[in-house]
Amino acid sequence: MIRFYLNGQLQKLNQVDPNLSILDWLRTRKRLTGTKEGCASGDCGACTVVIGSPDPEQSGQLRYDSVNSCIALVGSLHGKHLVTVDALTQEPAHPVQKEMVECHGAQCGFCTPGIIMSLFALHTESAANGSVPDDEALLEALSGNLCRCTGYRPIIEAGRRACVQTWEPGTGNAVLSRSSALSGPDGATPNNPAPGLGGIAWLQDPEMIADLLSVQNTAGELTDDHGYRYDAPVSLEALRGLCHQFPKARLIAGGTDLALEITQQLKDLDHLIGLSGVEELQVINEDEDGIYIGAGVTYRAMFHKLEERWPHFGPMLERLGSRQIRNRGTVGGNIGNASPIGDMPPALIALGAELDLDSVDGTRRLPLEDFFHGYKQTDLQPHEFIRGTWIPNPAPDENLFIYKVSKRIDDDISAVLGAFWLKRDGETIKDCRLAFGGMAATPKRASGAEAALRGQPWNADTVAAAIAALELEFEPMTDVRGSAAYRLQVAGNLLRRAFLESTQDTTTTNQPLMVTNYA
Repeated sequence: MIRFYLNGQLQKLNQVDPNLSILDWLRTRKRLTGTKEGCASGDCGACTVVIGSPDPEQSGQLRYDSVNSCIALVGSLHGKHLVTVDALTQEPAHPVQKEMVECHGAQCGFCTPGIIMSLFALHTESAANGSVPDDEALLEALSGNLCRCTGYRPIIEAGRRACVQTWEPGTGNAVLSRSSALSGPDGATPNNPAPGLGGIAWLQDPEMIADLLSVQNTAGELTDDHGYRYDAPVSLEALRGLCHQFPKARLIAGGTDLALEITQQLKDLDHLIGLSGVEELQVINEDEDGIYIGAGVTYRAMFHKLEERWPHFGPMLERLGSRQIRNRGTVGGNIGNASPIGDMPPALIALGAELDLDSVDGTRRLPLEDFFHGYKQTDLQPHEFIRGTWIPNPAPDENLFIYKVSKRIDDDISAVLGAFWLKRDGETIKDCRLAFGGMAATPKRASGAEAALRGQPWNADTVAAAIAALELEFEPMTDVRGSAAYRLQVAGNLLRRAFLESTQDTTTTNQPLMVTNYA
């Protein structure tokens, strides 16, 4: 059984297909149809919901994050509070709803519920920390929401107005009044959340939080009549045991890619093991030598830790998917997925990161670059799982440059990603690691280009020689994201960009050489 809350009301599920997405469960089982399906791939944001989890930084509080419900499976709700647009029927209306109406931010209305929930999450976060989001934060919050007709100007203006207002609805109102008379096929009936509580108090109901905290120590399980199964272990030992007992089970953390096998390829996955409840996979440990990031740490959770060490991680991570994707996607999942166009592996390979693989036999560590054997082929043994990644701290004479090229600024897959670690002695390249995504069947180092740089002066001629070496060691494919010739040209240009950025006169200009900001 899994245990969670929906719009303030306790839910217990047992006999449910583990392949069911949160979106489908809401619409078909609960008859809550405010949440829409637009793409079933996490690209458009029409399905956005908000999920509350115990906040690791504020004891006794829930942190609310926007999530694409079309690619989040129902089993992942164990120990969480799911909030949907159907809950926002209190009076007076939430500031986001009110301003979307007054600013004419909706036309056909299909994408509007998702936009409302993305702005609701931003408003809730801002209210919790007592801040007012600037335009950059507002645009980031909306980066995963596509509007098909109205245009973004009125939506953005609605967000600006809403985020300076407080939400103080009357207490004890019928939050799900429109749907309260409808029972889903499982017999559950949505009722009013937290009677006597309204606004932020409803979202931080002490009784609900206490119950959710108790669930954190209880393993969850789902099964159905077809024998499909979802396990949600809460300890490293339990995870080891499940992986040993069921070596063919699929491991799922954020599921931002794995869930596409269900929604796009229409597969039924026999056995899933959820990782989000295993505390040992959520750690970020720092010491004088480096930083260790657990496999279950999300992009959003590790953002500042990586950016403060290697500033180029900031612009790259801001463009990795959307806010909804970064709230769920994990570094371990990005590595384990073994996609040649994953954004994290090239950067981590360039830094010389090492990977911990765990099992009942113990833990073994290997260089990340040795983990990838071929397209979607890795060194992971059937009973093993990724436990975490160790990344060395930077030295004063080291620089890291990361550049992502894609068709859209936000929420898009890379055509090419280049990551370049350089260790310089004055104007000489003492050592380097150059890694690319999108250029081969795996994330791959450019050994020939590295040889052309080592021991040479860091100048335009040396860079030109390294670019020429790239053309001899890579044979990229042609696909919808770019031709082989385009990828080779871009790869060389990215290395040239790193040279220009590292040698520009910062005393006369502070203009970046990357376009990562919004117009």
